[in-house]
Amino acid sequence: MPRRHTYLALLAAILLAGCAPADLSAPAAPGPHGIIEPFLRAWRDAGGDSALGAPLGGPRWVDDYQMQFFPSASVTAVDSARAVVEQLDAGWQSRYPADLLNLPVAPLRATIALADGHDAVAQPLAPLTATLRLEGYSGPVELRLYDAQLQPAGLVALEVADGRGAAVILPRGRLGPQWALALVNGQLAGARSQLFTLDATTAIETGDAELDALYPRILGFMQQDVVSYELNGRTVRGYRSPDNPLLWLRDHVYQGRAFRYFEPDMTSLLDAFRDAQRPDGSFPDVIDYPERFVTATRKEVESDLEFLFVQGVYEAWQATGDDTWLAQNMGAMRRAIGYITSDPLRWDAKRGLVRRPYTIDMWDFAYGPTTTSPDGKPAPRHWIAPDTIWGTFHGDNTGLAQALHLMADMERRVGDPALADSDDQQADGIMERLNELSWNGRFFIHFVPEDPSFQPVGVDAGNQVSLSNAYALNRGVLNKQQGEQIVKRYFKRRDFSKAFAEWYSIDPPFPAGSYGMAGGKGENPGEYVNGGIMPLVGGELARGAFRYGSEAYGFDILRRYANLTQLTGASYLWYYPDGRPGISGPDTIGTDGWGAGAMLAALIEGAAGVSDKAHGFRDLVLSPRWAADPAFTQVRAVARYAASDGYMAYTWRREDRAIRLSLSSSADSAFIRVMLPADAPQDVRVTLDSVEMPLSISQSVESRYATVPISGGSAEVVVSW
Repeated sequence: MPRRHTYLALLAAILLAGCAPADLSAPAAPGPHGIIEPFLRAWRDAGGDSALGAPLGGPRWVDDYQMQFFPSASVTAVDSARAVVEQLDAGWQSRYPADLLNLPVAPLRATIALADGHDAVAQPLAPLTATLRLEGYSGPVELRLYDAQLQPAGLVALEVADGRGAAVILPRGRLGPQWALALVNGQLAGARSQLFTLDATTAIETGDAELDALYPRILGFMQQDVVSYELNGRTVRGYRSPDNPLLWLRDHVYQGRAFRYFEPDMTSLLDAFRDAQRPDGSFPDVIDYPERFVTATRKEVESDLEFLFVQGVYEAWQATGDDTWLAQNMGAMRRAIGYITSDPLRWDAKRGLVRRPYTIDMWDFAYGPTTTSPDGKPAPRHWIAPDTIWGTFHGDNTGLAQALHLMADMERRVGDPALADSDDQQADGIMERLNELSWNGRFFIHFVPEDPSFQPVGVDAGNQVSLSNAYALNRGVLNKQQGEQIVKRYFKRRDFSKAFAEWYSIDPPFPAGSYGMAGGKGENPGEYVNGGIMPLVGGELARGAFRYGSEAYGFDILRRYANLTQLTGASYLWYYPDGRPGISGPDTIGTDGWGAGAMLAALIEGAAGVSDKAHGFRDLVLSPRWAADPAFTQVRAVARYAASDGYMAYTWRREDRAIRLSLSSSADSAFIRVMLPADAPQDVRVTLDSVEMPLSISQSVESRYATVPISGGSAEVVVSW
């Protein structure tokens, strides 16, 4: 290097360090490899070539210090005379953006910061303003952003005037600290190692006041449903029944579809149930609660707990991404499936389907008058008796089929892949036999007795739609025609002169006294699960309506629930058809997380269209349905698993003859389905990150979606016409 250039480089380094040299007429000469002070002295003191080797480029500004990198160390200038050496482990380069190490260094110093008033913790796709200072410079600057995994997360071009500039950035990428690099003429002028920390909090912002209030309201309801206590030396934390203060497996698992978006503890209660699993593979219904002198027990008539445990484990694993924890549960899940598909009390070998006593849907009391409990008190028929009526309930079998498909996914992930195909085949066989037995072309018949001569008195059993038809919509076991038909059946039963909502537990209900409740709610039609109106049905129905092409109906249900909870400030497990809240007893609460959770799942997974096909949103399918309602023009949606860094966020905007979707997520890959407005023509144009893509359209009833596969978790998709 010519001496003049060496002198200028040294002078620039000293001046940029903020310290003038003591004698400008006689600057210190660079050492070997062109290393200048204060890096030279530190390099020599550390052993020079034999210890540190040659530098990997010149000094560069990182945060407020100049750093020079060597093959196994970094040297950081404290001031113009001193520098500190840090030994680096093998692979240290992975801790820095590749551009920081590889780009040539500019003879300028850029300082990057957030504008005053901006928090250092940012939400995805929520605009921030970054400021730049480059003293003595005017001209273009390129600002490059990198996420917590050091992958490119944005690039902004801006102009600096008289040493000052600002740029609006959209935070995106993997959660955690985000790097920023400033480049002038392709050379590195400065870097900030933590310009901000990207975090994500579940949120839905649509501009519709009713829907925008729904998530915070449901969150408030469900936070009041948490029960936590010490059990066997460990803390268990779960979500209680709306009519009972205990922790029931069923109530907790169904609420988990919603609380995973804000609850960090997804596993402690499932661990407690796993510990309580019986030798035959069965589970108790309710877990020990020592402070209330409650020991784990099971209502004998129930046949759904085993597949619910599988569902609960799968959804907790989705939220945590913890493969080790998942592997710890594989044996318990296999035993549970083995029990439910072999024990004579639970499995009808002749039909090849799950069996149970004649309950109302999944509930825990059987057909017949009030009986006597083991302690001699009048009680509903929670027990199996000689006169018990046996048969096939469809919800047990759609739930088991779903669980077997989930088991197949988990076997492929951490278990025995050879079992996965068998699980899928078993699930398909169950659905084939169930469809033949129970599907009537419009919905699943509530209960098919094993004794064909039995018929319930006073009701047309073949016309009864029970609530697990709504659950079946979202279990991934129906064909397209079945899903559409079930949604259509509920819609046709919407009669506001009969009931304020069509979210029936069962319709038509059983005559009074068909199910003896020892004087409790449910003996009469329109009470409790005997024809009461249940938000949990509405939530499952809404999510299914979005799935099966009735998007306007899904929004209608969500708005009606939003109005109900806004007016009353409460959400109950069930309501009378005239709208009165159902109070089953002294433990009934007005913050029912079961129904509220189903509505939240419909909002996030139905309206916002978020579907996780693996865990942590690594394999994301995104189908926003906002185009179904002209009232929506701009939406920001965020779904975050509070137990991990898994998240997705997007902004959706309706423009003149276009829909624009900007995505940021933790996905490794994503499949985006952009719903088209009804007035969009057949021919539309699709671009992905400004590159035109081949047109691919999928149809759902009358709705059309433009589909785009993407690699990675960030994208800008525009559908125009």
